[in-house]
Amino acid sequence: MPGLLDLLTEAYQSGEALAQRLGVSRQAVSKEAKRLLAEGFPVEMGRKGYRIRPGTPLPHLFHPLGRLGRPYRYLGRVGSTQDVLRAWAEAGVEEGALVLAEVQERGRGRRGRRWESSPGESLTFSLLLRPTLPLSSVGLLPLLAGLALWRAVGVGGLKWPNDLLSPDRRKLAGVLLEAKTEGEEVAYVLLGVGVNVDWAPEGAAALREFAPLSRREVLLGFLLQLESLLPLLESPETLLPLYRKASYTLGQRVRVHTARGLVEGVAEDVLPDGSLQVEGVRVGAGEVDLLPQAPDA
Repeated sequence: MPGLLDLLTEAYQSGEALAQRLGVSRQAVSKEAKRLLAEGFPVEMGRKGYRIRPGTPLPHLFHPLGRLGRPYRYLGRVGSTQDVLRAWAEAGVEEGALVLAEVQERGRGRRGRRWESSPGESLTFSLLLRPTLPLSSVGLLPLLAGLALWRAVGVGGLKWPNDLLSPDRRKLAGVLLEAKTEGEEVAYVLLGVGVNVDWAPEGAAALREFAPLSRREVLLGFLLQLESLLPLLESPETLLPLYRKASYTLGQRVRVHTARGLVEGVAEDVLPDGSLQVEGVRVGAGEVDLLPQAPDA
C-alpha cells in the first residue's frame, strides 16, 4: 500500500485529495507530512497543499537513462550512505545499486573529514561498482569519477584526484572511494559523492551560483557520464588526456599532505596509475592545497 511519500509530486496536491487516495483523514496526512519532514525528507506544505521540493529524486520521479542507478534506495536520515550500501553489497546486490539520503549523521569525506549537507539542497549518495580490475588500476577510478562529475555539472575544474572546484576555486563537490579487495582483484567499489547544489557550508560553493541544475539533473547526469567513461579504465592513454583538460591542479604550485610528509612544487602530470607527479616526485595519495603562483622574477 502506498504511503504519502509515494504520492507526492512537484505539484501541490490538497490534503483532502491525498487523504482520499490514502484512505485516511486530512489530519493523518498532516501528521505524516510532519513526520517525513523530521526524517529529513524535503516535503513542502502550506495553503496550497503538499508537494516534494522540486528536483528531489523520489523513486517514482527518478528514471536513470542507463544501467547505473538501479536498484535504488531513497532514504531520509541515515548514518552514512556508504555504510548502507556496503551492507547491501555484502548481501549480493548487483552493480549499479544506488543509495541516496537527505541527511547523513555520520557522512564522511576523504581523510575522515565530516561531510556537511542540507536536506533538500545537497546531493549525497553512494553508488556500487563491481569492476573487473586488478588492484593496480584502482587509482584511476577516483579520476574517472571526478571527470564524470565535472562533465555532469559543466562548470569548474578538478583538484587532484577528484574534488570538483568552482571557477573561483571553492569546493563544489567531492568523491570518496572505498574498495573491498579479494586477493589481487577488486570485489566491489563504493563511490560516495557529495554535491553542494543549492546550499554550501562556509567557504565552499553552491552549484546554483554557476549552473541552474536540480539535484535530480545532477544525479542523472553523473550516472550517465560515469557509465560512458567506465570502459576507459582499461585505456589510461585515452582517459588521462580527458582528465588533464578538466584539471585545476596541473601546472599549479601545490602542497600535498601525504603519509610521509609534505610534498611541495609544481604539479607536472597525472601518471598512468592515477598518481600525481610533483616536480619529479610521485604522489599516490594525499590532500592537495593549491598555492598562489610565485611572482615572476
